[in-house]
Amino acid sequence: MFRNKFFSLRRRESFAVLAYLLLPLTGFAIFYIIPFGITIIRTFTHGTTGNFVGLDNYISVINSMAFRLAVFNTFRFIGIGVPLLMSLSLVVALLLNTKIRGSDGFRTIYVLPLVIPTASVILVFQIIFERGGIINYLLNSFGSGGFDFLRTGNIFWVLMILYLWKNIGYTIILTMAGLVQIPKDYYEAARVDGAGWFTQLRKITLPLMGPTFFFVMILSIVGAFRSFREAFVLGGSHPHESIYMVQHFMNNNFVNLNYARLSVAAVLTFVIIFAFVMAMYIWSEKGEGASR
Repeated sequence: MFRNKFFSLRRRESFAVLAYLLLPLTGFAIFYIIPFGITIIRTFTHGTTGNFVGLDNYISVINSMAFRLAVFNTFRFIGIGVPLLMSLSLVVALLLNTKIRGSDGFRTIYVLPLVIPTASVILVFQIIFERGGIINYLLNSFGSGGFDFLRTGNIFWVLMILYLWKNIGYTIILTMAGLVQIPKDYYEAARVDGAGWFTQLRKITLPLMGPTFFFVMILSIVGAFRSFREAFVLGGSHPHESIYMVQHFMNNNFVNLNYARLSVAAVLTFVIIFAFVMAMYIWSEKGEGASR
C-alpha cells in the first residue's frame, strides 16, 4: 500500500511539473521552433511562386558578393571585438579585485552603459565623430586636418569603440564573479611556493576561469551581433562596406520581400555560429579536464 501511495505521489508531481513547463515550452515552440522550421522550408522554395528549387537559393546566396562581404565583416568584427572585450574586462576585473583606491567609484562608472538608452549613446557618438564634430573641431584648432570617421573605413573602429563601451561593464561584472569563485587558498599556497603574480595568473587564474571565459565569450558574440542596431543608425541600410554586416544583408532582403534569400542567410548564419560555439565548448571542456 505504501508503495502504491509513493508512485501515486510521484505521478502527481510529474503531472505538476509538466503543467508548469507546458506554457513556456508552448511559447518556445510557437515563437522559435515553428518559425525556424518554416524558415528552413522557405530556403528550398522560390520566393514568389513557392515552388521547390532544391539548393538553388543556397548556391545563389553563397555566390553573392554582398553576402560574402557581410560574412567577412561580421566575423572580422567578432574576431577583433570579442578578444579585445574579454582582455580589457579581465585586466579591469583583476585591478578591481585587488581593492585599489577609487575602485568603488569606478564600479559605478562601468555600469552606466547598461542603463543608458542606445539611441542616446549613438547620438553622442555622432556628435563626437561627425565631420563637424568635437574631434575634428579640436584637430582643426591645432592646425591638423579633420577625418571623415562615419563615411570612410574609420567607421569600423567607431563601431568597435561603441561596442566595447556598451558591453564592457556587464563583461567586467561576469569576470569579477568568476574571479571571486577561485579559492584564496590556491593563491596563498602558490605564494608560499615562491610563485609570482604572473605565474599565479597563468597557472591558477586563467585555467580556473575557463567556464567563465566560455560564458563571457558567448555573451560577447551575442553582443557583437546586436551591434547591428548601432551600425544601422550610424550608416543606414547601405553603410560603408567596412560595417556591412550579415544583418544588413538580411534586412535588405526583407525590405525587398526576398524571403528565400533572407531565410538562407539566417540558416547559414545559425549553422556557422552553432558549429563555432560547439567547437569552443568542446575545446573548453578538454581544457577544463586537462586542468583537473
